Amino acid sequence: MSPVRRRALACAVALGVLALSGCHRNGPVDAGPAFYRALWLPSVGPTRYDPRQLPGKVVLVSFMATWCFPCLADLPTLKHLQETYGPQGFQVVAVGMDIDEGRVLGPFADHYAFPYPVLLSDERMRAGESAFGRIRALPSTVLLDKHGRAVAAWQGIEGQSDVAKAIEKLLKAD
Repeated sequence: MSPVRRRALACAVALGVLALSGCHRNGPVDAGPAFYRALWLPSVGPTRYDPRQLPGKVVLVSFMATWCFPCLADLPTLKHLQETYGPQGFQVVAVGMDIDEGRVLGPFADHYAFPYPVLLSDERMRAGESAFGRIRALPSTVLLDKHGRAVAAWQGIEGQSDVAKAIEKLLKAD
């Protein structure tokens, strides 16, 4: 197992994603529909969102909050990744973990005009009752392959080159 994959697997365990996502040591298990269903959430901001367009794309799900400084520091990276890889079948989806039902996240998303959808988490997701399990740190990132299987996860700000390499590998895979 490569060092990058080993590190991602360790982070997935720390996130609590491993047990709920169906990932295991030999690779991902098909849990795609569960992750896609978990992303049927309302969106805010100017970027249109249709969760039916996720299957077949490599999807980076970033859990963030407007009050989280590391999350804010990660926003330019997410924007760059979407602009670079979006035309190749990649999609960033940000999930706001703010508990104010969009009163802050909505204007925040409008102001920054992100080139990717920004979703409002629901109570079940914030309680850890979704396919993503309990989100223990912000930002937290889960990378889904074209079949919706969780193949990597990170806590905190991850080096853009590591994430980019993982995305490129998944975009080339069938």
